[in-house]
Amino acid sequence: MRLTLERAEKLMNHAASVMEGRENYLRHSRSVGDTAAVIAKAVGLEDPDYARALGYVHDIGKHLDEKNVEWHDVLGFQYLQEQGIDEQDAWICMTHSYINGDYTCQAGGIPKEHPLRCEKLREHHYNTYEEIINLCDLMCLHETMTMEKRLIDLLVRKGVHENTHYHIVTALKLKEKFDQMAGRDIYELFPHIKY
Repeated sequence: MRLTLERAEKLMNHAASVMEGRENYLRHSRSVGDTAAVIAKAVGLEDPDYARALGYVHDIGKHLDEKNVEWHDVLGFQYLQEQGIDEQDAWICMTHSYINGDYTCQAGGIPKEHPLRCEKLREHHYNTYEEIINLCDLMCLHETMTMEKRLIDLLVRKGVHENTHYHIVTALKLKEKFDQMAGRDIYELFPHIKY
């Protein structure tokens, strides 16, 4: 079944109902989804609500094992498939943390290897919706902010690692891509953020 906004809201709310830190999870997920819908519309995608739905469930794996958040990508992917969501849509749990299909391109150091993170992710072709969620996850904590501010937040919380420079440079290139697609600085779409 293709992920719809209604189904995404139900899945997100169910996840939030069984986890600690419920409000932070909901605020982040809603922020990513709502920001994604604005950017999807600005770059001319036909279904901004699909972008919103993907944003709402991108971190759903975090509710499955809060003590093992490092595996939230894999757990979320598997969970969405168990819920009958199409594999293509379930990929959002894997793609949101890693830019360009490279599991080493993420904040907080290089994660442990897993076939979904390594071989399968490398083979997976990101679509524009997945790239938007990638971008929005790097623009949202509990509300939309500049990517630069969010990257500083990630550095403070997760530290500097051997892949940090690579991740930051690649993240900024991703933003440039969407600036070009929108024909302007995407920060202009969000008048409340300061940059």
